[in-house]
Amino acid sequence: MREGQTRRPGEAVFVAFLALASLGLLVKAYGIAGFEALSSPGALPMAASAVMLVSAVIIIRQTMQAPAIKTETIREHILPPAVVAAIIAITAYAFLLEPLGFLITSFLFLAVLIRVLSGRSLFFCVWSSAACVLLIYVVFRIVFSVLMPEGIVPEREILARIGRLFSGAR
Repeated sequence: MREGQTRRPGEAVFVAFLALASLGLLVKAYGIAGFEALSSPGALPMAASAVMLVSAVIIIRQTMQAPAIKTETIREHILPPAVVAAIIAITAYAFLLEPLGFLITSFLFLAVLIRVLSGRSLFFCVWSSAACVLLIYVVFRIVFSVLMPEGIVPEREILARIGRLFSGAR
């Protein structure tokens, strides 16, 4: 441990989580092919996860020896409400992207986060989110032809109608 090192709120829990995750990865790596030989498919993942586990145990020992900071709290200094809101929004985005589609999910994600993080008016949040999503959609979906989750908006039909408008009558 370095001289003068202190333990911040939540740090001990986080390094314990890292150790448990490393242990879980070691078990998964062992499940690939066991420990048959150094050239087995699971040898490298087992070695990497073993190094991670040993490192995590050393870090836990050092962290637990460090004196805890009494002036900081998790809520104010480590996970303030803005960070928690962003984590919740990102998680919701990941779960809603497939069923709702890119357009609706991205619009809601941006509108909510702009509102929560900036405190701007609802009008500003709606229009800036709509403009951003439209710009992203045009660049990636139309210009670069990147497929995005369609969801409940019938994008193919809308794009086909727009294409018919510009192609003229045949």
